[in-house]
Amino acid sequence: MNMKLKLFNKYFFTTSLIIVFTLAFMLLILSFSLDNYIAKTKYKSLDNACGEVTEYITNFSAENKITTNQLHGMLSTVSGVADADIFISDNSGRVLVCGCEEWSQKGACMHSVSLIPAKALNKAEKSEEFFVSTMDIYENPHYVTAKSMLNASGERYCTVFAAASVSTVRQLLSSITRLYTVSAIIPIIIMFFCIYAMTYHLTKPLKQMSRAAKAMAKGDFSKRIAVTTDDEIGELAASFNMMTNSLARLEGMRKSFVANVSHELKTPMTTISGFIDGILDGTIEPEKQEYYLGIVSGEVKRLSRLVESMLSMSKLESGEFKLKPELFDFRELLFNIVISQEQRIEAKKIQIIGLDELDGLSVNADRDLIHQVIYNLIDNAIKFTNDEGSISFTLKKENKKTVFTVTNTGKGIPEADLPFVFERFYKVDKSRSVGKNSTGLGLYIAKTIITAHEGTITVSCNKNEFTTFKIVLP
Repeated sequence: MNMKLKLFNKYFFTTSLIIVFTLAFMLLILSFSLDNYIAKTKYKSLDNACGEVTEYITNFSAENKITTNQLHGMLSTVSGVADADIFISDNSGRVLVCGCEEWSQKGACMHSVSLIPAKALNKAEKSEEFFVSTMDIYENPHYVTAKSMLNASGERYCTVFAAASVSTVRQLLSSITRLYTVSAIIPIIIMFFCIYAMTYHLTKPLKQMSRAAKAMAKGDFSKRIAVTTDDEIGELAASFNMMTNSLARLEGMRKSFVANVSHELKTPMTTISGFIDGILDGTIEPEKQEYYLGIVSGEVKRLSRLVESMLSMSKLESGEFKLKPELFDFRELLFNIVISQEQRIEAKKIQIIGLDELDGLSVNADRDLIHQVIYNLIDNAIKFTNDEGSISFTLKKENKKTVFTVTNTGKGIPEADLPFVFERFYKVDKSRSVGKNSTGLGLYIAKTIITAHEGTITVSCNKNEFTTFKIVLP
């Protein structure tokens, strides 16, 4: 649970931080762009104001002499339109006339108290029209533009300045920033709720899987995850359900196997113990002892087969066995196994078809392991063939591969059981009769051996007609 909460918090807060930092970065870019745009716009406005003043002075002075009051009125008008301070200084930096209201009342103003620095005058003379400065006049920086007025000989005789406070632009920028921030709050809140819902939706199946895994650790395989999406999470949930079904089926087969093995061990041991005790204490007459010893021998062999199957499974699963390939005649191997089962075949009056028609075919494989596979298949075929039924064989070469099939008549394997016949502990026949004492390991071992040879083994069936096992070996 703690791990799940950590994942939820990590995903939620990481996504939220990414969004917040993205919006903050966008705000930074917007502020920089607006600051640059507003500054250029303001410089252009100040430049136009200076241009109008210089054009007015040039045009008017060509016809009449301009009085100070006329010049002040013109500067005042342009200053109001441009929302800026406009004044004219001589070459020494002394302000001659200003467009502010204080000048009209007193003939002097804050702009004329101090001399304009030579640095500002030089920038105007060098056509460096745009700069930020206090010009020893203002307490705070101002955007400044300046234009020099030249006489007929090309010498500067005065300079027109236009200045606007930087703080005014900053206030505008601050207002836009606040508007942007306030406008973004509602979408951010909505996004946080959406991210929360999305994160919860994504992590909910993982939380369910964690609970189901804990339940499985306690032996409860009933938990399933609802598959509500077709994305990676949905695919993971579906895979988890498949794994749970497989584990539940395996656990069921394991329990069945343990029960079967317990029964298979108990029954022959009870039989052996009873007959041996009967022989020892004289209950069984001497002339009948040989008969009962034969039964004991059969029970011992059955126990041996069970133990051998369990040992083979253990070796296969641990990877201890190693292939020892050799070239041998597959048909000869098949003949030997069928002949060894002659008594069982005759007892059920089973007809063998195709065995005498097989061609000799050499196979490079582990003879002992292949023998075990073919023995298991023939043993199953005999076991489940109906009385007076038939078992047929085919052996041929296709595309450089050996193909062997064994088909037996009988009721066949139920369709629902076909996908699982090669799994461990699985028994199509759920009974524990002595005649069908399967441990549910034979086909699992056969498939493991054939797979180790890089071959395939498959099964097909027609209900109440026949069952066919097919082996393909390279």
